[in-house]
Amino acid sequence: MLQNKIQEVFNEPGCSKNQSKSDKERKKGCTKALQPGGAAGGCAFDGAKIALQPITDVAHLVHGPIACEGNSWDNRGSKSSASQLYRTGFTTDINELDVVYGGEKHLFKSIKEIIDKYDPPAVFVYQTCVPAMIGDDIEAVCKAASQKFAKPIIPVDSPGFVGAKNLGNKLAGEALLDYVIGTEEPEYSTPYDINIIGEYNLSGELWQVKPLLDHLGIRVACCISGDAKYHDVAQSHRARANMMVCSKSMINIARKMEERYQIPFFEGSFYGISDTTESLREITRLLIQQGAPAELHDRTEALIVREEARAWQRIAEYTHRLRGKRVLLFTGGVKSWSVVSALQEGGMEVVGTSVKKSTREDKEKIKELMGQDAHMIDDMTPREMYKMFQEARADVLLSGGRSQFAALKNKMPWVDINQERHHAYNGYEGMVNLVKQIDLALYNPMWTLLRKPAPWDMREVRA
Repeated sequence: MLQNKIQEVFNEPGCSKNQSKSDKERKKGCTKALQPGGAAGGCAFDGAKIALQPITDVAHLVHGPIACEGNSWDNRGSKSSASQLYRTGFTTDINELDVVYGGEKHLFKSIKEIIDKYDPPAVFVYQTCVPAMIGDDIEAVCKAASQKFAKPIIPVDSPGFVGAKNLGNKLAGEALLDYVIGTEEPEYSTPYDINIIGEYNLSGELWQVKPLLDHLGIRVACCISGDAKYHDVAQSHRARANMMVCSKSMINIARKMEERYQIPFFEGSFYGISDTTESLREITRLLIQQGAPAELHDRTEALIVREEARAWQRIAEYTHRLRGKRVLLFTGGVKSWSVVSALQEGGMEVVGTSVKKSTREDKEKIKELMGQDAHMIDDMTPREMYKMFQEARADVLLSGGRSQFAALKNKMPWVDINQERHHAYNGYEGMVNLVKQIDLALYNPMWTLLRKPAPWDMREVRA
C-alpha cells in the first residue's frame, strides 16, 4: 500500500518536473531511497512531521524510537494563535521487546493515554523506520482506535528510508487527502473563502498577510498547515480558491482539491513587495472567477496602492545604505527566487542563490529575476563558501543556521532566513523587516572591531 502511494506521488501530474521525464525515469521517483538509520534530519518522516506539526490542536504521536521524536520535535518556529498542544512531543518510544513481539499494542495504549489526558480533536500517528521494517500495521491500529474512541486517528505512513524530506511533505499531504479533507462540513461559507497551502506560519508570517486579506473581506478558511485547527482542515474543501506557497511541496493537495472539489489554485509568494502585490491580485482574480463580486478588484487595487507606498517610504531610509551590497543567498525551495526579488527591491545585488531543493519552475523564475547567467548553486561546501567571502565576492550571507559559520569565521555578517528564524518576512511589513535586519547585520559595529588586528599582533607590527 505504501509503495503504491509513493508511486502515485511520483506520478503526480501537477509536478512538471516529473512529467518532463521519460516513463522509465518517472518510475524511479524524484529521490533516491535512503538507508534506515542514515536519514536523520532529511528523511521522509522528518518531511511529513514538519509539514503537519503546525496543525496546532491535534496530538502528533511518533511511533518509533525516542530519537526520531527528539530529532523532529519543535524544530520549526511555527506559531499558534490558540492551542499549544502541537508543541508537546509524543512518542511510543519502542524498545527491543517491541521489535521482537511487535509494537501495535504499545501504539494502541499510547493513543488511549493521549486521549484520556488531553482529549484532542484528533491524533496523528507517524510511522518511522523501525516499526515499518518489523511490519507494524499503523493503518489497522488507527482504524481500530478510531472506532474504539470515536475520534479521528490519522495514520501518516512515511518511514524515513523511503525517500527524502520533500517526499515526506507529499506523503503528509496524501494523509490529509485520504483521512481529513472533506470529512466535515462548515457551519457556513462565503464567496471570499480561500485556503493557503504550504504556509507554515514561521515566526508568525501568516499574521503579516492575514490583516491585508481581512481588510478586503477575504477569509482564510484554512492554512495548511500553519496555525491550522483540525476541523478547519477537515472543512477546507468548501473554499473557493487555493494559493500554494511552498515550492510545490504540497502540490498534490492543491491539484487533487481542484480535481475533487473544483477549487482552482495558483502558486504565489508573499516575499517581497511585487510578489505580495501579484499574489493579492491573483487571489482576487480567482475569487471573482468563482463568483465573488467584481468590486473586490477595485478594493484590492486601492489596498495595493496604499500598502506599497507605505512600504517604500519605510524602506527608503535603508536603500542608500544597502544599494550595491552583494548578497549570497543559501537556502532552497520557494525562497531561492522569492527572496531574490525582495533583495533586489531593496537595492542589493544577489551574487548567487542555491537551488538544491528547488524545482525547474523555481530555476526559471531565478533566471527571470537575475538573468540567464544567474549564478545558481546546486551545492556549495563550507570551504568554497569561506573562500567566496575571503575574496570579497559577497558582503553578507542569508542562509539557515547550519551555513552561518563560513561567514562568521570570516568575520562577515549573517542573517537567518531559514525555518529557525525569529523574524517574519512575509508581506509588505515583512519586506521592511528583512531590509532592516540586513542593515543591522551589515552595519553592526562589532564587525569593525573583529576585523582589527589583535593587540599582540599590533605589537609585532610596531616591533
